[in-house]
Amino acid sequence: MVSSLFSQNPIVSNKGLNDPHIHIFNDTAYVYASHDKSINNDKFIMEDWWVWSSPDLVNWTQRSVLNPKETYIGKDFSRCWATDAAHKNGKYYFYFSEGNEQTGVVVGNSPVGPWKDILGKPLLSAELTPTHEYDMAIFEENGQHYIIFGVWDYYIAKLNDDMISLAEAPKKIEIKNPRGPYNPFGNNNKMPTDDKPFVHRYNGKYYLSWGCFYAMSNNLYGPYDYKDTVIKEESFAEGYDAPTWPNGFLQGRHGSFFEWHNQWYYIYCDISQTGNRYFRDAFISYVHYKDNGEMETIRVDGNGVGNYDANDSIEAEDYFKSNNLIKVENTKGGFSVQPLESISYAVYPNIKNLNNKTILELEVIAEEASQIEVREGNPEGNLLFSCEVPKNDIYTIQKRNFNTKNLKDNQSICLVFKGVNRKSFTLNRFKFKN
Repeated sequence: MVSSLFSQNPIVSNKGLNDPHIHIFNDTAYVYASHDKSINNDKFIMEDWWVWSSPDLVNWTQRSVLNPKETYIGKDFSRCWATDAAHKNGKYYFYFSEGNEQTGVVVGNSPVGPWKDILGKPLLSAELTPTHEYDMAIFEENGQHYIIFGVWDYYIAKLNDDMISLAEAPKKIEIKNPRGPYNPFGNNNKMPTDDKPFVHRYNGKYYLSWGCFYAMSNNLYGPYDYKDTVIKEESFAEGYDAPTWPNGFLQGRHGSFFEWHNQWYYIYCDISQTGNRYFRDAFISYVHYKDNGEMETIRVDGNGVGNYDANDSIEAEDYFKSNNLIKVENTKGGFSVQPLESISYAVYPNIKNLNNKTILELEVIAEEASQIEVREGNPEGNLLFSCEVPKNDIYTIQKRNFNTKNLKDNQSICLVFKGVNRKSFTLNRFKFKN
């Protein structure tokens, strides 16, 4: 272990951790990232690649460093660009960019190495396609892995089972009506998208993203229809909207989407706290999907994920863990949650400033009288108090107040929904009050 930090957004501050991809291995989050060397950088200086891990997306520990000397590069190198990782048959594969030209791969027996370059040469060499073979992403489906890479135009290829060779020639991905930080109006055919592609799947749809821009398809290989950006002007909390890149706040948002405990997240680059485009931080925000499959605009703030302030309202959909629970889109915007079975739960860890909070206010729609147990940490945790929620007298969100008991200043809360029929109860948000 190299160092440990407690943070929210940035997930680790003043470290230059950027181009982040998170994977969940053994119920632990691992971020594979590139590394800007110094706050004083006046150009991109990235001399190694990093792996950090976290049990909760709040507490992060640096676990390993990959030096370019340990790869086929074989020497000091200052263009250690974006990475990604994968797991197959007990082995872990850490893919890395040789600047903006080629992609290599190292192999380890654990998510943090130690790493070995058994290929001894690039996996994706510079002459492979008309684009540049860097800034790769790895997508896994049904035990098969695919590599996506490039700038402006993206290519995809299936990997062999050895994970260090291609099973097919790369195929160009078609994107209809693309937009990007250099192409806000769709008329820049030379730079229609950006670098750093990524692919994830949700509810049967494939999402191809480049930074905060994304397109959707019914097929992994495309074609993809451009949809939107997940960051907009209204995303930013005070103090997080500036400075931005030369082409504005949509530029430079390299990152990835991932799921954990029935919750979706976006981890991405940000420079609002460093003021230097060459010394980037990594932020995490919640991701919520609309009924049409498109992603809701995210919030960019210092709270991040997995922790809460009892002085603020807590959105029910922003849980860290849930079971037998779904998110539903509100008719007036935003999201709520609905239990699906008689015993469902949602966990909200690290709630600060609970001292002297005597009232829990719930915003609910209850089609029948329901009970919520407030437990410590998990559904089997110590029972703190219960809320007997009456049936709604009108079909709209109503505020219900309950006396609290046994709260500590900083603790994890588990809301256990008992005795509810499928989708008969809706929780929009809740707030602790004095």
